[in-house]
Amino acid sequence: MILVLTSDGDEHAERVVGTLAAADVTVFDPAWFPAAATLEIGHPGDGSTVRTLGHGGRRVDLDELTAIWYRRPGNPVAHPQALAREHVEEECRVLVESLWDGLGCLKVPASRPVIDRAGRKAYQLEVARRLGFELPATLITNDPERFLDFYVQHEGRVITKPVHGNQLEADGERFGRFAAPVTPADLGHADALRLCPVIVQAYVPKRVEVRVTVVGGELFAAEIHSQVSNHTRYDWRHYDPGATPILAHDLPDEVSRRCLELVERLGLCYGAIDLILTPDGRHVFLEINPNGQFLWIEDATGLPISAAIGELLKSGVKR
Repeated sequence: MILVLTSDGDEHAERVVGTLAAADVTVFDPAWFPAAATLEIGHPGDGSTVRTLGHGGRRVDLDELTAIWYRRPGNPVAHPQALAREHVEEECRVLVESLWDGLGCLKVPASRPVIDRAGRKAYQLEVARRLGFELPATLITNDPERFLDFYVQHEGRVITKPVHGNQLEADGERFGRFAAPVTPADLGHADALRLCPVIVQAYVPKRVEVRVTVVGGELFAAEIHSQVSNHTRYDWRHYDPGATPILAHDLPDEVSRRCLELVERLGLCYGAIDLILTPDGRHVFLEINPNGQFLWIEDATGLPISAAIGELLKSGVKR
């Protein structure tokens, strides 16, 4: 039995669930709890545990699960009639996360605390360094003087990106914060770094960018020709599907080994790794997303990532 935790409209989950036709699959969004679903954890006193999910007229014995895919679940949402909504939602969130964390089945990509830790960029860089990946010259700081020194040292060819989240809200507006070059005008605001740290990296020349998707012990590499457009020159996430070629990529054996080892060392069984292939043929590590998107790579290249995730879920290997 497989449980897929995700929100409505998740095309990635739909594609993978389509490969699981012969399996017993339940798709559930924690945002349906508690208004439209029930969750229970019982300790009868005989040394056993009984955990159940009730939704849509069905009760699921969660202790029968062989795998759980922690895809993109929402957070619990209190019933409209509930008082103290923030308190209710926090209580529900803690219960939900405690329940998933306590299950003994295979967790893809990992248990929630492991996903959270693996997603920390500073931690990823250190693990990647120890595995022998080449990294861009990097400084993570909230010291304006150190930032300016780094800028001068690299002759102004530096980019910045957030330490963790890239979705920001200010003055009631939401916007994304991705990797961006530092301009001379930005230097006039350097003192604001005292209020919040930032990741600063020397710009690495690119032949192409490489997305490596690891599923269990399988590896799928694709090259993103981001340099054909100014929109994607610094961050391929601004890519134009009609103007940015994406092709299968042949990774050197040593880089493949490091990618597989990185995912394992982080405690994951899935990960989407971003690399740069430089004009002189070096693969430079940027970061890993423990729950990165993959359909755009699969659709562009034909790499069977969805099928591999389906096979991993069906394997039901306990961790």
